Amino acid sequence: MPELPEVEIVKQSLAKNVISQKILKVIVRNRNLRFKIPKNFENTIKNQKIISIRRFSKYLIIKLSKKLYCILHLGMSGTLHLVKKNKKNTITNSSFYHSPFLPNKHNHVELVFKNLRVIYNDPRRFGYFKILDNQIKLKNFINNYGIEPLNRNFNFYYVKKKLHDKRKNIKNYLLDQKFVSGIGNIYASEILFESKINPKKKSCDLSDQELRNIVKYSKIVLNKSIKKGGSSIRNFVNTSGDFGSFQKCFKVYEREGKKCPDRKCEGEIKRIIISNRSTFYCNCCQN
Repeated sequence: MPELPEVEIVKQSLAKNVISQKILKVIVRNRNLRFKIPKNFENTIKNQKIISIRRFSKYLIIKLSKKLYCILHLGMSGTLHLVKKNKKNTITNSSFYHSPFLPNKHNHVELVFKNLRVIYNDPRRFGYFKILDNQIKLKNFINNYGIEPLNRNFNFYYVKKKLHDKRKNIKNYLLDQKFVSGIGNIYASEILFESKINPKKKSCDLSDQELRNIVKYSKIVLNKSIKKGGSSIRNFVNTSGDFGSFQKCFKVYEREGKKCPDRKCEGEIKRIIISNRSTFYCNCCQN
């Protein structure tokens, strides 16, 4: 599943190409995504102009004219492909799963612009589109989730208040979108390694310094990944044809059995399962 850095790269790629452009045609080939696309979807957004594109957590928020908002979640395997007119055999993928080129199958939704088509591809169909018709509904949608880790309000005081009496392990809390919105499995392992915290440690047992480390390294790790262009776990490329390279900087994720990257540590990277998800950590400096 794309995490915050990957969705940020998709947002940047998309914004470069469609801001101020009008949607001339909408083609829905399959309505059966995670939530069924309503029958009025095409007519609702047709002839709307793209005013802005922002990202909240793992969601794209596309502001349209007439104060409409289109929310897009990529789910487990969703990608957006930008197909430019009169340009063949070019990289189209603005996301990180599957081929850098437009696949032949699973192209469920297509937005047609003057010189560009934006095509939503999703083999597993866990993504979805949602239309909100006013800013209050958008605010209510966002308020269903915790604040983002890159938000300045994600600070020591917020984290301490939320976790001081929680007995659930810290790895699960980093994945809890009600607590902090946008961190997924990959970056949770990386953040906890940098913070020198065992992923199984109860949240209520974290020291003040460990809480500060979580805040600090959440921001550092995610910003570094955005700068590197997202993670290429499954061949992430943006529409400029650049591969994400943060995976080359992973300290623990998918490094089971390798020596701890901290030169002062003699530990080894271990893999355990927490809530049915692979978790990677150093058995020495994170104990």
